[in-house]
Amino acid sequence: MTFTSEQLQIVRNSQDEKIRVEALRQLLGYPVKELDREGSRFWYLRPGNDEEEAAETCPIAVGFCEELVSLSELEAKRFFTEEAQQKDIYGHYISRVAEEQPVMYLILPNGSSGRISLILPGEGKLRQQQIQTFSYDDEQLLSRLKRITQDEIFIATKALMSVPLVEWVFYEPIKTAKELALKLAQAARQIEQVIPIAYKQEREDGYLHTLLKSFQRELLPSLKLSSDHEKDYSFADIYAQTIAYALFTARVFGYVRDKRAGRTQENLFDRESAWQQLPETNPFLRKLFQDVSERSAEKLGDDLIGAISDIFVILRTTKMDAILSDFEMKMNREDIVIRFYEDFLAAYKPQMRERRGVYYTPEPVVSYMVRSVDILVKEKFNKPLGLADPEVMILDPACGTGTFLLWICQLIYQRFQESPAALTEGLVDKSWSGYVEERLLPRIFGFELLMSPYAIAHLKIGLFLQETGYKFDGGKRLGVYLINTLEDITLREETQQLSLNIPQMEQLIAEEAKAGARVKKEEPIMVVIGNPPYSGHSENNNPWIKELVNHYYFVDGKPLGEKNPKWLQDDYVKFIRFAQWRIDKSGQGVLAFISNHGFLDNPTFRGMRQHLIDSFNGIYIYDLHGNSKKKESDIDGGKDENVFDIQQGVTISLAIKAEDKYINHSHLYGLREYKYNTLTENTVNTTKFSEVKPKSEFYLLIPQNTDLFTEYEQFLKITDIMTVNGVGITTARDHVVIDFEKEPILDRATIFRDSKNLDEEVCHQLNIPLKKGWNLQKARESIKKEDNLKEHIKPVLYRPFDNRYIFYHDSLVWRTVKKVMKNILFSENLALITCRQQSQKNCWNLCSVSTEIIESCVISNKTKEINYLLPLYLYPDTNQPQELQQKKRPNFSEEFLKKIEINLGYLPTPETIFYYIYAIFHSPTYRTRYAEFLKIDFPRVPLTRNNNLFCQLAECGEQLVALHLMKSPKLNNLITQFTPNGGNQIVDAGHPKYTQNAVVINKKGDKFVGVPEEVWNFYIGGYQVCQKWLKDRKGRTLTDDDIQHYQRVVIALQQTIKLMRSIDQTIPNWPIE
Repeated sequence: MTFTSEQLQIVRNSQDEKIRVEALRQLLGYPVKELDREGSRFWYLRPGNDEEEAAETCPIAVGFCEELVSLSELEAKRFFTEEAQQKDIYGHYISRVAEEQPVMYLILPNGSSGRISLILPGEGKLRQQQIQTFSYDDEQLLSRLKRITQDEIFIATKALMSVPLVEWVFYEPIKTAKELALKLAQAARQIEQVIPIAYKQEREDGYLHTLLKSFQRELLPSLKLSSDHEKDYSFADIYAQTIAYALFTARVFGYVRDKRAGRTQENLFDRESAWQQLPETNPFLRKLFQDVSERSAEKLGDDLIGAISDIFVILRTTKMDAILSDFEMKMNREDIVIRFYEDFLAAYKPQMRERRGVYYTPEPVVSYMVRSVDILVKEKFNKPLGLADPEVMILDPACGTGTFLLWICQLIYQRFQESPAALTEGLVDKSWSGYVEERLLPRIFGFELLMSPYAIAHLKIGLFLQETGYKFDGGKRLGVYLINTLEDITLREETQQLSLNIPQMEQLIAEEAKAGARVKKEEPIMVVIGNPPYSGHSENNNPWIKELVNHYYFVDGKPLGEKNPKWLQDDYVKFIRFAQWRIDKSGQGVLAFISNHGFLDNPTFRGMRQHLIDSFNGIYIYDLHGNSKKKESDIDGGKDENVFDIQQGVTISLAIKAEDKYINHSHLYGLREYKYNTLTENTVNTTKFSEVKPKSEFYLLIPQNTDLFTEYEQFLKITDIMTVNGVGITTARDHVVIDFEKEPILDRATIFRDSKNLDEEVCHQLNIPLKKGWNLQKARESIKKEDNLKEHIKPVLYRPFDNRYIFYHDSLVWRTVKKVMKNILFSENLALITCRQQSQKNCWNLCSVSTEIIESCVISNKTKEINYLLPLYLYPDTNQPQELQQKKRPNFSEEFLKKIEINLGYLPTPETIFYYIYAIFHSPTYRTRYAEFLKIDFPRVPLTRNNNLFCQLAECGEQLVALHLMKSPKLNNLITQFTPNGGNQIVDAGHPKYTQNAVVINKKGDKFVGVPEEVWNFYIGGYQVCQKWLKDRKGRTLTDDDIQHYQRVVIALQQTIKLMRSIDQTIPNWPIE
């Protein structure tokens, strides 16, 4: 039917309500018009093919309102949500039995002018978003009404009645998966915002209170009701995402079920029926939503029930045929369900993606791992059916959205298509449904902690099983459980007093977790596969997993001796430890993870590596690299990209507990597409591996020059020589406590101490971020005790040749490292600066010297290259009475001093020894010869037996120290000239720039002339010194002292380069003798 404005004239102009309603009925083409039988002022219009059918169809209510003659759109919306109108319209709606409840209210102005209002009632009071108003002349009105004509309207069934789907009047049909994700995200955000409000309105034994306590007890003990930070978990967030995704799942399965049953009308999708449309393979979500459906609107509250209703409206206005067509079309090319979830998260909370590690595991990676495990199961355990063997129990302990389990199901389905007889031998029902019921569902498991990915995993695998013909009528559940893999439920129950009156919801969650725990402990899991989460700041700190990981804190039977082995608390480490424990318990099996590749060579993980080597007979390491933090490149120097959208490099680890003993390693560098193609086209059998032979104490899982390592490990490590050492100062707020002059620091510290403003206001004023673990109140209380703030302002070496000042006080400095810094802070001293590891690709250069305390990034700001300070002398602690009579003593171990004395026949002065070490570390040959070992641990010091060589090297080292401390007389012989050119000596953004032996500092062309190119390109640690020093002064005007200092730095670097060459010329051969 074609609508025109002329056809609305009779509806608009007649003075008789009955005539106007009749005209509207004729326009819509409905067979029935009647007054509300229960006596209200509303007329009912009922769609249907005939009067008999219309009699069983829920009506559209038509009413009249005098106020609409003069109200604007916004005023009309406000009017209908006022209490009086709520009683009139919403009160009318809820007072009717289900089959007489209007699906829509169409309210007309009494006169021929004004606005027509369309109202969509639902559970919960009317909200403005449920109301739309149009003028008679509005083209939108015509198009909206056309959607509910007899020819256009969709009818759904519910019990013994039919329900017109009028949501199409209020919303444009959703036809793409991306659009649906966006709409669901908006609705989920609304639920998340409503939860805290609804929570506060109910009693302590209310629905939300009980549910939150259940989640805290069974899954996430530290879970909060809500969070101010978008990246953080909260109960409100989990609930919102679960509602959105579980209802989406129910809608998909309900729609498909209706289609397969040949129904011409689909079942109404609403709160009462949603749980029944969830697949029986997910009993937990079915029971959870059954609980939601059976609660009255009053118990859930108007705000919450209204927000949930929005999701039903969105899903009812979704063209499910278009969405599923989109899914099916892309199912073989990409994980469309995950793409959908990522679109959802991007619209819901963009920052959450990073925190949650919701990184889609690329299909080439999953394919390589699944196919390789299939091969290993066949070849190493004599199981020709591979992963399809009925005895092979499979677990993804961090299954997330179920990608790995889906691929395993797909591989098994393909094998079923090829050899159905082999897979169904001994089964009565030899169909795919029979196989799934008896030999697939009972042995494929996944564990997930968060509700939304848990729901998605069930959706993905359920969709696959449905597409391949599985009949969901056997009562078997899918073995994906809502459980914390890293927690021992039995241990928790032993240490907590169980309530005798467990609420239904808590019991439901507990039963789900306990069912998963039985799988974890009792099933003989043979394959553990997946992509565990990477989180350096893990919240999984329960006693059971901590006890297991504690095994990694030992190497060769001795404690690691690490000062801060925090990386062993990363979640991926804990999941590897869990997988190792599970396979050890089974006695045989395969571990297949893609994870952070840091554990392959980082010294902190050497105990972990040893335990894995001892536990597994065969190990394949396929390092996919892609570490942008290390700026990795391929073997030809080209770009190396990560297979994920993350900075941290990754590796595929395949560990086999069988008979053969071997450890193999392979690299994969290059662009992402190249890596994807390589992974897609290969398996563990076609990848070119080389054998590695890890040795004590590091047990490296990377290739290394074993002959040269034997030579290198004979030298003493610098931290075994200078045993008192520690990382540099970490302020966590450099811009507040560090400056070029003392006065700005004093001003900021004074404000922090004396301001009468609230703590948070002071932080805002000073731009101080609130760091987790920093007690702001205690910090201010601490600084208030200080009368003289000036005495806490100390010189600090901030970057190479860049001396500044720091407010050195625990109230504002995150880590003061006083145990080490005290030796250089109050007394004259000399200190070596170096790093434990190297992450950058350049030749090792992580060495410098200082007479001041240092910031932790003084020579490199790379995370793995945190800077250590090793003082030459140790001074007695004046706060310790037993040390008051002591004198300063060299920071050298007895073992080291004995070796030097044996080698040289005498004991040189501490300074001379220090200079010798400094010279060795500046030898270009030392840096290249031992490059691969310098990357993984502190540098080691080769000792000579040649006193003449020792003295010559010490002399070179002394000159280097004088240059780097800016004390050498050579620094007065300047080779550069500063040439101004109208730029007022200001360092501009985008500068400095090097051209034709000159360093240009601004757009006008002020420059330092005569800077050699090799000096300009010289690095100390991670910094190009001549560039870094100026770059850190962007926007500042260089003083005459600054200009002279920079010119002296140029000399210092030029002379350093000469001395480094001289050192190599002095050493006759390697290894040093």
